[in-house]
Amino acid sequence: MIIDMAHLDSKKQTILAGAPNGRRAMGALLAKTTQEPLGPEPLYLDFASVQVATASFLREGVLRFRDAVRSQHSNFYPVVANANEQIIEELSLLAHASNDVLMTCSLSEQGEPMKTGLIGELDPKQKLTFDLVNSLGEANASELMQNQDSNENAKQNAWNNRLAGLANLGLVFEISQGRAKRYKRLFEEESYGA
Repeated sequence: MIIDMAHLDSKKQTILAGAPNGRRAMGALLAKTTQEPLGPEPLYLDFASVQVATASFLREGVLRFRDAVRSQHSNFYPVVANANEQIIEELSLLAHASNDVLMTCSLSEQGEPMKTGLIGELDPKQKLTFDLVNSLGEANASELMQNQDSNENAKQNAWNNRLAGLANLGLVFEISQGRAKRYKRLFEEESYGA
């Protein structure tokens, strides 16, 4: 699903500013995502038509929306798409200030993700876990434990916690199979940058 951030309400807005507007945007985003997909899928928050988005808008709109959706264990995984340099810079400042991480990409004219990446920094253990899931494409905690470097000596529970943390941030899909869970990279191409 792609949501045009410039057209959240009836008129086009190329400047998204202020915490109150961010909260209204969060409400609009929640209203547009009431119909859950059957399985995990990226939800592209498309900033292609937005010239400016302030940190307060992004914090109250985008980050709070992502947190709300992921805390409900939704099948939506928000991704910031087509953001310009200024918006990326605002998101970077927010991510670093709150020790947060967001997934970003550009979308082709056909709506396919390209130039995927992360804003913010994962801690070394999360980064290792993220990289392993993306190199394997899909895995569970047991498989990651078996594929860990000889220097890494983490138990399966530690891998479960790391994977759950990445899913809570919306960086990997969480797929429930009864009581067991598998984790899958968000995009088919392994082209993440950090």
